[in-house]
Amino acid sequence: MAKTEQGNGLELHDNTEKLTDSKGKGESNGMDPEVNGSIPEDRQVDKYGFTGGTQQELAEEVPIAVLRQREAKWLEMLNSWDKWMSKKHSKVKERCQKGIPPSLRGRAWLYLTGAKVKREQNKGRFEELDNQPGDPKWVDVIERDLHRQFPFHEMFAARGGHGQQDLFRVLKAYTLHRPDEGYCQAQAPVAAVLLMHMPAEDAFWVLVQICEKYLPGYYSTGLEAIQLDGEILNALLRRVSASAHRHLKKHKLEPILYMTEWFMCAFSRTLPWSSVLRVWDMFLCEGVKILFRVGLVLLKCMLGTQEKLKSCQGLYETMELLKKISPQYMRESFLVQEIIELPVSEKDIEKEHQAQLRRWKETHGDLNCKSPPRMHGAKAIMAAEPPSRQELRQRPTIIVESPLESKTDVVSEANGKTKTTKENGHTAVLPTETVNPGDPSPALQSLNIQGSKESLSSDDLDTYL
Repeated sequence: MAKTEQGNGLELHDNTEKLTDSKGKGESNGMDPEVNGSIPEDRQVDKYGFTGGTQQELAEEVPIAVLRQREAKWLEMLNSWDKWMSKKHSKVKERCQKGIPPSLRGRAWLYLTGAKVKREQNKGRFEELDNQPGDPKWVDVIERDLHRQFPFHEMFAARGGHGQQDLFRVLKAYTLHRPDEGYCQAQAPVAAVLLMHMPAEDAFWVLVQICEKYLPGYYSTGLEAIQLDGEILNALLRRVSASAHRHLKKHKLEPILYMTEWFMCAFSRTLPWSSVLRVWDMFLCEGVKILFRVGLVLLKCMLGTQEKLKSCQGLYETMELLKKISPQYMRESFLVQEIIELPVSEKDIEKEHQAQLRRWKETHGDLNCKSPPRMHGAKAIMAAEPPSRQELRQRPTIIVESPLESKTDVVSEANGKTKTTKENGHTAVLPTETVNPGDPSPALQSLNIQGSKESLSSDDLDTYL
């Protein structure tokens, strides 16, 4: 992996200072402003949490009235997620393309990836992993990487701050969840992006879904999956921009040299932040084809005409050009529109995947890493593992009580309903929906696909609105 944060950070330096106690859990060392570029009090941060203000310059401003309308629509969708996904998926997709409202982005990502269901099916699993010390080999590597993740973001600026502690917890938990895979450096920025939008347990399960469903094999030893996708990208480029394809072939510039960080970090270290978020909204809805489209758009824009190729007459010059994508091509409004309009589908990717797999076997033999088939987005994940209504239920139910209220007795009934009693004239409102946890949601019964035994759970925070 490259040693610099492209666009969203700064040059990286090794730091062997320990962040963990004897049990492997994060322990705060305080907010030392001299360590790891901690943000001084007089420095302002932009709306994304970065200092300097450069991240906000390329962002689209959505009118407040439009934002409120979108929030209302997303709340409606999240309250009936199974029905929307089974009957109105095209509308969900369209709203992801328009951009998920910032206040609901974390919750939407949790539902899109199927991580909400994983969490509910595996109650207590993250806490169990969190309390284990972890493999010393991975713990040491993770600790050295923590300060490299978005050091100009307020959440990760301070050594031992809550952001770095949670990042350590998530990455360590993943190595225990998948000891056969362990830790890959490219997982750290992915997990960091998730932690900017959700609690640690939710971030862990979304990371699991990305690694196992969206990008299977990407973070395994040997990086065979990313090499295969590099060849797929190169083959698709021939169709999208013949001149760019010829140029890269002429100078023997292998895809693995320029697209590894793009794909493994889901462009989080390449694009301006507003574009990163819009790409992730679409990626988590539609799957890996979005990453292919972003890569193809950038290659076409940077290398698509003879005029543009005059400035890069060799391999080195071309690599330098691709490391410094012109801001005009990464601007949120331009990039998103190009991604939506580019005609590259799941079928195109799967067809090319099979062709590249045959070539790989001819030249390298069988793959060493036996990854499960990747799922092309939220609809495919939900179809493969139909959730029950209970697993999709938003919780906890938040009850706002009057400060004058002295006591409210809540009685749980045998049929799963709850009721409230009045005291001092105040009533607490509690959910009364009766759900059989084992029953798949009616809207998903038509999919008739065997459910997974895996799943997620975190009773604490679903309140990050």
